[in-house]
Amino acid sequence: MESPFKADALKGKVALLTGGASGIGFEISAQFGKHGASIAVMGRRKNALDAAVSALRSLGIPAVGFEGDVRRDEDAKRVVEATVKHFGKLDILVNAAAGNFLVAAEDLSPNGFKTVIDIDAVGTFTMCHEAFKYLKKGGQGRSSSSGGGSILNISSSLHVTAFWYQSHASAAKAAIDSLTRNLALEWGTDYDMRVNGIAPGAIGATAGLRKLMPQEIFNKAIEEWPLDKIGEKWDVAMAALYLASDAGKFINGTTLLVDGGYWLSRPRYLPKDAVKQFSRTVEEKSRAAAVGVPTSKL
Repeated sequence: MESPFKADALKGKVALLTGGASGIGFEISAQFGKHGASIAVMGRRKNALDAAVSALRSLGIPAVGFEGDVRRDEDAKRVVEATVKHFGKLDILVNAAAGNFLVAAEDLSPNGFKTVIDIDAVGTFTMCHEAFKYLKKGGQGRSSSSGGGSILNISSSLHVTAFWYQSHASAAKAAIDSLTRNLALEWGTDYDMRVNGIAPGAIGATAGLRKLMPQEIFNKAIEEWPLDKIGEKWDVAMAALYLASDAGKFINGTTLLVDGGYWLSRPRYLPKDAVKQFSRTVEEKSRAAAVGVPTSKL
């Protein structure tokens, strides 16, 4: 779809995106690039990074990819520094890296809980912490008169009410939203930085939707959603563009729900048994894939 923003909305900006090589993260990368930004993407899978950078460059977007795990302090530091070395500065950090799976709380191991918390919540803080000195007013490549940079933390609407078999992810997303508010207060006051968030609901053509909502539940759910349709990655990217650009220059400490009012009706249509059966099927396929069993055999 055609963007409602000017093509130069982010002209001259440099953005680093974790999880920016696929899904919602890649759509944000592409839209930021189409609106004038230079793009650095960070991820754990080299093949995905290479494909994303190639796709961005084919659109005429200056882009570079860096392998790294947001759970590792040394990776976060290295990637942030490499981005600044490559482009000369850093203006925008988008934390879109995430991990998730369906599992009942009684079947969720403490290690599984910790893994999601580490990727989503701890990883978000780690990236913010390492990017801080470049994003703050007067940071490298940034004059005191130009003000500070911007951070966008991608969470979700899972924890706004509750969601079956998502205790780990809901806790992580709630932590991200809380972190967004606290950093906005501290870093906005002292360093002229803006920190905001986006909480997507069900977004089409994403791994999250495929993992978390079986087709039979989705078909029934969409009939009850306020807007009677599913969101697109483009919708989230436009919200990100708004918050990162001058259009959102007076927005700070806000997490924007991008779900079409999905959370308003969610509690009415979640059949527990269907979700639980789906979670078991997903888990079986994941375990089979880990040991090389074709999913067609399941």
